[in-house]
Amino acid sequence: MTNIITYITHSLHDLYPLRELQSLTAIICKDLLGLDETAIYLRKDIKLSGNGQRLLEQAVDRLKRREPIQYICGTAYFYGLAFHVEPGVLIPRPETEEMVDLILKENSGGIRVLDIGTGSGCIAVSLAAHLPAGRVDAWDISGKALSVASRNAGEQGVDVHFSQVDVFGAEPGEDKYDVIVSNPPYVGEKEKETMDRNVLDWEPGLALFVPDDDPLRFYRHIARLGTGMLLPGGKLYFEINRAYGPETVELLNVLNYKNIRLIKDLVGNDRIITAIK
Repeated sequence: MTNIITYITHSLHDLYPLRELQSLTAIICKDLLGLDETAIYLRKDIKLSGNGQRLLEQAVDRLKRREPIQYICGTAYFYGLAFHVEPGVLIPRPETEEMVDLILKENSGGIRVLDIGTGSGCIAVSLAAHLPAGRVDAWDISGKALSVASRNAGEQGVDVHFSQVDVFGAEPGEDKYDVIVSNPPYVGEKEKETMDRNVLDWEPGLALFVPDDDPLRFYRHIARLGTGMLLPGGKLYFEINRAYGPETVELLNVLNYKNIRLIKDLVGNDRIITAIK
């Protein structure tokens, strides 16, 4: 085989822009093949084992089908931690890290946290890792997601209490929380036409899409749950669709939440809403 970088670039140059190809190449070499970064950047000729060559060829074939590199390698990095991901579980996004960071800046100690729609567990596990005195519970409707999330909690050595819950059938119980956080499905069906194939063809629609005629359905129900599940002064944190910031704020106003803040992400889009019961 020719040089690894040359092989990847030649195989995929018609499908991916150069900057993305460079990133994909680095991830394949480091995370999938376990190669030394210095050797990669110096473009040294590296002899792969038979298994290594098969892994490389399989990765390139999967990238040709627009499968996300995180699924190919089985790993996504989030808030400084490595999370196992696989098809059927949403890949963690950088903007969600911003919400985790905000929660940790504003809360500490032995608090109780509920993460609704945990997916890979990236929010719940990251919070549990940084709040060792607290308790973190996490819900998801998907058994596959809960299996992956439980694995991630185990690999990170944190204790998260997972439950399979359909939020639309949930009612407030005895458990009360200082923080309820959610990154629920919020992408409208009409937005599909502008989305990349590596998202549409591979990531779970259950974790992404909401009906165009009711885009705030998850926020409305979770906020109503919060009125009965948050302790006095408890805080609600949502990651939102940038198109519905004011509407989500108004929803929380109607439910009598206080100190509602609409916060932009690092690229200037409305992305996080937080409120106090």
